[in-house]
Amino acid sequence: MIEALLYEKLSNKTVQCHICQRRCVIKDRGRGHCRTRVNHLGKLHSLIYGLVSTMMISPIEKKPVYHFFPGSAWFSLGSLGCNFRCPGCQNWDIAHSEINLEIKGARIIPPQELIQTAKKSECLGISWTYNEPTLWFEYTLEGAKLAKKNDLYTNYVTNGYMTLEALDLIGPYLDVFRVDLKGFSKDSYQNIAHIDDFSGILEVIQRAKKKWKMHVEIVTNLIPRMNDKEEDLKQMACWISEELGKDTPWHVTRFFPHLRLSHVEPTPIKTLEKTREMGMKQGLDYVYMGNVWGSQAENTYCPGCGEPLIEREGLETKEIHLKKGRCQFCGHSIAGRF
Repeated sequence: MIEALLYEKLSNKTVQCHICQRRCVIKDRGRGHCRTRVNHLGKLHSLIYGLVSTMMISPIEKKPVYHFFPGSAWFSLGSLGCNFRCPGCQNWDIAHSEINLEIKGARIIPPQELIQTAKKSECLGISWTYNEPTLWFEYTLEGAKLAKKNDLYTNYVTNGYMTLEALDLIGPYLDVFRVDLKGFSKDSYQNIAHIDDFSGILEVIQRAKKKWKMHVEIVTNLIPRMNDKEEDLKQMACWISEELGKDTPWHVTRFFPHLRLSHVEPTPIKTLEKTREMGMKQGLDYVYMGNVWGSQAENTYCPGCGEPLIEREGLETKEIHLKKGRCQFCGHSIAGRF
């Protein structure tokens, strides 16, 4: 165990964690909601520093991130635990896990080894993903600092429910913030993430983009009857356009039955198509459909002339028609890093 970076000591050996917005108050020998932090004799400790459950080399498109060096390879890794308990979680076996070294063959990997592996594998950067990276904060912060010193990019695949204090500590060292916006109503967030107020997530996303100049892409997994109300999605699209910019990529992805939502049917393709069309009508330049193999809505089209600029098939980038970040047909500037 290592001592946590962000917490407050209270009376009677009680502590309050300040890593995520739950701000759990934890009694001696107790754990927070995420199960990854334990109070030992009035000091808060992380149980997962360097504890890796899953790792692989994967394309940036798998995050999904479409506007940050398309086709590049990233060293992607995850640990255990989450501050949400989403009923349809695809990675529930690690995200909903009790913390145990024997689970999934998890092992300790020092931060320096991340750098060595990424360099050896010719990766462009390191991505903390699979479970919520904020809970790995002490480890990801050290890893991100080392990555910057070694000319590697960095990426969080996150639910955005971190505190502003945590964001501001790691902000100078993160390049890409790929965040799940799980809905745009209190009911959606209560049913999916079991939180009453999602406004703090919006504040974190804005701050990542505006203060820390991170490349931000948004993903919304559309779950039938849980977060797919047309009016909510319209408000979400408007918020993205007005607060983050109309050139912010929005991925609307198809839900497939899983875990406690095994009885729910997959998202109808028509719902995704309708949402994509609505997002573009609200002024967004780049709205993508995900988890729909072979869809033309995986491609990036020029907002200026409409020509396909980046053609994709699943996780593979097939064609790129850009010149110095501009459409090679009409010269329109395309948002992102290429």
